[in-house]
Amino acid sequence: MLCLEFGHEQVHWAPRSFFGVEDFLDDDNSKPYTYQKGKKSKNPNKHISFKQRTGAYMEPFTLDILISKRFVSASLTHRVTCKQVAVAGTNSKDIKAVLKSRCDIPACLAVGQILAERAREADVYTATYTPRDRDKFEGKIRAVVQSLIDNGIDIKVYLD
Repeated sequence: MLCLEFGHEQVHWAPRSFFGVEDFLDDDNSKPYTYQKGKKSKNPNKHISFKQRTGAYMEPFTLDILISKRFVSASLTHRVTCKQVAVAGTNSKDIKAVLKSRCDIPACLAVGQILAERAREADVYTATYTPRDRDKFEGKIRAVVQSLIDNGIDIKVYLD
């Protein structure tokens, strides 16, 4: 602890930390400031519903579809462990040789069929799908989802 004396007044400084940098206090001056990965909640007393807390465990698999100008790919991911259970795309060797075009509706149907086969091998029979903000649930995306449903995978679609 550093302490200087000027006349009769003493000036106190905070003790230095181990690394030689002063500890800073956060907004409510309660504990040393630490960096956190997550954002601070604007309302710390906000109630989190039962559905929000248990949704990832009740419906553990999500469908992710990516359609670019050249390729179509889809994957089933476990929400809790973030591991991809089944993946299919028109860029893979087994599909690339068979298709005329890699980004049309028949290609989307083929991706859905192969993804359904791989999902059944991994014992996945249900999944959820929420379209991205820029995606509309029509055309190629709907073809992939419909192909999965036709091949025995139950897909629950959440449209906002």
